[in-house]
Amino acid sequence: MQGIRDLTLGPIKSQLFKLAMPILGTSFIQMAYTLTDMAWVGRLGSRSVAAIGAIGILIWMTNSISLLNKVAAEVSVGQSIGGKNLDDARSFSSHNLTLGLLIALVWGTLLFLLAKPVVGFYKLEADITSEAITYLRILTLGFPFIFLSASFTGIHNASGLSQIPFYINGIGLGMNVLLDPLFIFGFGWGTAGAACATIISQATVCSLFIYQVKRKNRLFGGFPFFTRLTGRFTKRIVRLGLPAALLNSLFAFINLLMGRTASSYGGHIGLTTLTTGGQIEALAWNTSQGFSTALSAFVAQNYAAGKTERIRGAYHTTLALASFFGLICTLLFVFYGGQLFSLIVPEREAYLSGAVFLRIDGYSMMLMMIEITMQGLFYGTGRTIPPAIISIGFNLVRVPLAIVLASTSLGITGVWWAISLTSMAKGITSFLWFRMIQKKI
Repeated sequence: MQGIRDLTLGPIKSQLFKLAMPILGTSFIQMAYTLTDMAWVGRLGSRSVAAIGAIGILIWMTNSISLLNKVAAEVSVGQSIGGKNLDDARSFSSHNLTLGLLIALVWGTLLFLLAKPVVGFYKLEADITSEAITYLRILTLGFPFIFLSASFTGIHNASGLSQIPFYINGIGLGMNVLLDPLFIFGFGWGTAGAACATIISQATVCSLFIYQVKRKNRLFGGFPFFTRLTGRFTKRIVRLGLPAALLNSLFAFINLLMGRTASSYGGHIGLTTLTTGGQIEALAWNTSQGFSTALSAFVAQNYAAGKTERIRGAYHTTLALASFFGLICTLLFVFYGGQLFSLIVPEREAYLSGAVFLRIDGYSMMLMMIEITMQGLFYGTGRTIPPAIISIGFNLVRVPLAIVLASTSLGITGVWWAISLTSMAKGITSFLWFRMIQKKI
């Protein structure tokens, strides 16, 4: 068990806290990459923010696809550790990294070649579209670093070493913060400079992961990063990770359609409101994702070890924490949404629109956090399909609901209500679904 934290022993709350806090920090760091870009680009004006905001949804989709390997690593490696089978842990680690790199190359090439028609979907002004295409094509060069880092993060989380991704991503964020103003304003590269800063930071993160596993802590006694894919491990990874990747990718695609709807009813201000508001909403999303990931890793080890009482204790603890933080986010968004939005885009028309979005979206925060936290419980037991069904089902309802509501006197606020109402429905359904199958698990 060299270099691994055994989550099947010790106080539940202490183990969860030590596991969850670095994961929470890592989630916020990853969110801060985009927020940092948007904050600096916001000084260029709302048109530039609209350009990177449009691409932000595609990057969200990219990160969603990388969840196939991250979630699969957390569950497969975690359950292998819980079952004291380090040979499988090594093989699952190698397979996750290999699949991650292959997917990154295919997806990156596809977006690079199809950048123009993809960005053209938003029907933005010609100068905004051109700026967005350049930004996207630069970012695709860094996709291998994103996917490999996601796999490394999943492997470390499964091993109970969530502090490692936190430290490494913290270094990457620090570099991004320093390079953004230099490239955007110092060199005069604008949004292209923001993309270059992000790539260099992501490459640094990936390099540090490689150094960590090869030199500082040879997990499981060491394993090859890349291997010839075999059916047994590949099928298990795809079965575990594909539902998570699909539900998050579809969610990103739905937001692409929502962006088109917001642009149709509110112009570039509507699109800026949706994309920037979504980044602020990530305060709640990333907090709940941190709880969810910690719960998934904790449950995976204990589920394989047959320690159901520890799973039950972890479930109650994380659900209470998610509910508490959801209430805090609701109060923050409802009463201080405009002030938060103005920190990213100081343009008056934009932050007044953003205040309305965050107020409406804020009503759903507690239930949204419960839904995402419940995903971790399902994932840890190897049941990755129920969260996918819930998320995909209600997300598919979101677009037609937005169009119907926006065509009434609500106008653009109808789009915001569609987002809020479907988030509430997902949270309620996730909680009830688990309660129905709890005894079986």
